[in-house]
Amino acid sequence: MKDNPHAMTSVKEFRIDAAATDDELGQGSFVFTDDYSVFDWGKMPDEIPDKGASLCAMGAYNFELLEDAGIPTHYRGVVSDGEVVPLSEADEPPREMAIELTQVPDLPHDGRDYDYDSFHAAVGENYLVPLEIVFRNTVPVGSSLRSRAEPADFGLDHETWPDEVVDLPEAVVEFSTKYEESDRYLSRAEADDIAGVASIDDLEAVARQVNDVVTERAAEADLVHEDGKIECLYFDGEIRVADVVGTFDENRFSYDGQEVSKEVIRQYHKRTQPEWVEAVAEAKEQAKAEDVADWRTLCERDPEPLSRGVVQAARDLYAAGTNAYVGRTLFDAPSLAAAVETVRDL
Repeated sequence: MKDNPHAMTSVKEFRIDAAATDDELGQGSFVFTDDYSVFDWGKMPDEIPDKGASLCAMGAYNFELLEDAGIPTHYRGVVSDGEVVPLSEADEPPREMAIELTQVPDLPHDGRDYDYDSFHAAVGENYLVPLEIVFRNTVPVGSSLRSRAEPADFGLDHETWPDEVVDLPEAVVEFSTKYEESDRYLSRAEADDIAGVASIDDLEAVARQVNDVVTERAAEADLVHEDGKIECLYFDGEIRVADVVGTFDENRFSYDGQEVSKEVIRQYHKRTQPEWVEAVAEAKEQAKAEDVADWRTLCERDPEPLSRGVVQAARDLYAAGTNAYVGRTLFDAPSLAAAVETVRDL
């Protein structure tokens, strides 16, 4: 049994100090790297300096905001000089976050047929809910929601999606799979089934609370919080927010109409490496048609490295955005306005 899913991630490493059991949470930590991933590719050819510390600091700041708002989480603090401390007591930008661990068994599958009954049978009532809970305040041009729904479904008076960001009258919450090779959006009934004993209504309520906290803080930093996601663990009858929350990788933010998130790099790849982006899409479609779980084995192209200037611009965006969000100069970086102008010209 895996103790936690996060060994699977491509941008943070995972350390176990004490494994979780059926009736107790364990302890461990995330160690954030400077790697990045787009289009579910996994580790890309470049690193973005300071990206790991940026995500760690922003995630820690948000967990502390959630705790202050009475929302339970798995966060214990950041690691500074070997000690677990609040973010405010870390002298340097932290790269390691101390967390509580839950149980995550393997998810057996035959092709694309996944056995969630076996997953839940292995963990009882201490487990990571195998869902991502997605919340959307706006519908940016790159949003997958545009391909799944019409503007009228949300009370909007557009016949088709316009070529600009659309503000939603109220946040939309959706559920998608977490451990399948290609994530898919779920109906509420499917999500309820996959969630196990955790209530879908409660998961949605927690997601809306998290969304409110992050949206409010973003506005104070002159950022617009467009969308994001959370993962949750279920323990002792309680839902707690897990993984990492409200970073430029998990969520989309904008500043003065310009994206300030991993979306900048995604869109840059779409413009400059369209052949690779197309090959990824084709491999995913082929995998679906052939019932192959790992689409990457079918992809005929690899991504090219970024130029040094693009890497620097991305680094400055992460660092400046984090400084603005946490209200503290953690990184030596330009102002957010200046960093945004640079990426606007990419």
